[in-house]
Amino acid sequence: MILNLFSHSADQTFYFSYAIGQSIDRPCIFLLQGSLGVGKTVFCKGLICGLGYDDPNEVTSPSFTLINEYPARIPVFHVDLYRIKGEDDMWTLGLEEIFETPAVVLVEWPEKLAGYAFEDKVFVEMSDLGGEDRHIALIKPKKTD
Repeated sequence: MILNLFSHSADQTFYFSYAIGQSIDRPCIFLLQGSLGVGKTVFCKGLICGLGYDDPNEVTSPSFTLINEYPARIPVFHVDLYRIKGEDDMWTLGLEEIFETPAVVLVEWPEKLAGYAFEDKVFVEMSDLGGEDRHIALIKPKKTD
């Protein structure tokens, strides 16, 4: 399944993802791909608030903390792997424990997760179309038996 969205502002991106967060009813993993500044953190902020977290100003990029946790209707982990250099750095994060927790996990820069396999995942591919315009593709792979 693919859902294509076109956003014309950061506010629109926030509200699109807010609506998605409101519809989530079970743990899952979102793998966010896109260039720096494309709006991945804005998307995460909206989704986290849609899951019931009250203050969008407290939802910040985990670029330096690497992982932020938010208490919501379903617990949320927001992971940013931009600064991770290699497998040694990856192992120190405790990602296995996070991925085994019944939570919504949002991962920015998921290409650094080579070797991880996830059952219930959604790819979020964000593209800059110029100005504030963004293409946001949500891709839910079909389950294979």
